[in-house]
Parts: sequence; C-alpha cells; structure tokens
Amino acid sequence: MIPSLQKALICSLALFVVGRATLAASNPDTLWNIISEQCVPAQQTTAKPGECTNVNLTKRYAIYKDAAGNTQFLLIPTDRVTGIESPLILKADAPDYWVDAWDSRHYVSERAQVQLPGNQVGLAINSKFRRSQSQLHIHIDCMRADIVAALAPFRDEALNRWRPVTLDGLRYRVMRVDNLSGGNNPFRVVARGHPGTDQMAEQTILVTSAGPTTRNGWLIVNSALNIEDGSGTAEPLLDHQCVIAKHG
Repeated sequence: MIPSLQKALICSLALFVVGRATLAASNPDTLWNIISEQCVPAQQTTAKPGECTNVNLTKRYAIYKDAAGNTQFLLIPTDRVTGIESPLILKADAPDYWVDAWDSRHYVSERAQVQLPGNQVGLAINSKFRRSQSQLHIHIDCMRADIVAALAPFRDEALNRWRPVTLDGLRYRVMRVDNLSGGNNPFRVVARGHPGTDQMAEQTILVTSAGPTTRNGWLIVNSALNIEDGSGTAEPLLDHQCVIAKHG
C-alpha cells in the first residue's frame, strides 16, 4: 500500500474510533443500551453473554469489561436502575449487587495475571453528579497502593462504627462490617444516615476487604458532595492501571 494512503486510512480509522467514543460518552444510556439490547438478549437466545463478560439472569446482573484500563470491570443490573439514588436498591428484595460485584473480582485478577489479595481490589460507585451514565454500575478494579496503606489501620476496627479518614486530601468515613448483605449492604448502611433520594444522590461508596483475606471482613468507605471537603466520586481511589499488581 502507498505510504500516504496507508497513513490516511489509519487517520480516518482513528477519527472514526474517537467519534464513536465521544458519541458513547455523550449518551447517558450507553451502558443500559448495551445490557438491555445486546447482552441480555444474547444470553437469553444463545446462552452466551454477547458483548458482556457474564450475564446472570437469575441474579439480575451483568459484568461488562470497561474500556478504561486493562483490569476494570463493571457490574450493571439487568433491571433499569438509575444509580445510587434509586429507591429500588433499598427494597427488601433488591439483588445483592455488592456481594455479586465482590464475587466477580476474579475477573480483575485474571486480567492482571496475578492473584490479588482482597485489600488490593476495590468496588466503587459514584454519586449522581459525578457519573456519566444513567444506569447503576459498580466499578471493580485494583486499589491504589497508597489507599490500601491508608485503610490498613481499620483492619481490626470495631464492627459497624463509622470512623473518619482522609483520603486524597478529602474527607471520608470508614466502617468495618463482617458481610455485605442484609443490614450490612453498603447502600443500606449509607442510607440509614442519609434517607431519601436527594441525600443518596450526593453519596459515593468504596468497598474493599479489611485485610488480604475477608477473615477481617470488609471496609465500607463513604463520602458525599454535600459535606465540607467531601467527594462525590470514590472511583479515583481505584487504579485503572493496576500498578499494584506489578509491584505488590
């Protein structure tokens, strides 16, 4: 192929890809459309998840490989659920999304090609005002090493008690729990002090293991936009480059 023509074709392809990415980013229903129009129908008709990594029709969630980073996955409900502010996530019969997200962390280790300890993997959900998509999604990825170190002192903290912590110069609080379901479902834990859609819309949550294994339970880390020095996005506490997998 003539070099100039080859270069032109490469540039055209690059512009096409960027254009598709920009279009997707501007559409808040992109994730929902992928799940509802591609992954779920594929699972129902072919028993394969289509564009998703996994679709669990019984538990009503899908796992989708995010384009950002090598190791990041998303847990996305197969029901229409807008986000952290949705009353649906607090219903008695709501799926255990956090349990299912935690049980899906092996996809991160598989992509990283190393078995990551529990405290080196995190789950995060952003507030309504710090997300691009209008379908609930929990980020599953590696933790930043400095955040792992900052949370280490809470490994043996008393259960079910909030303690303050500063992460990335921002104000968070952390609670150790011995499971992630029922009353310890992170959505319910946070909602107890922030009832109602408007208050929950401000919240962000990170979940990680209290230690290398879950023998010590889990840590629920929470902040909000409507507090001084608070954050509406816990996602930056994760590392989509997964440096920790390379250096331990």
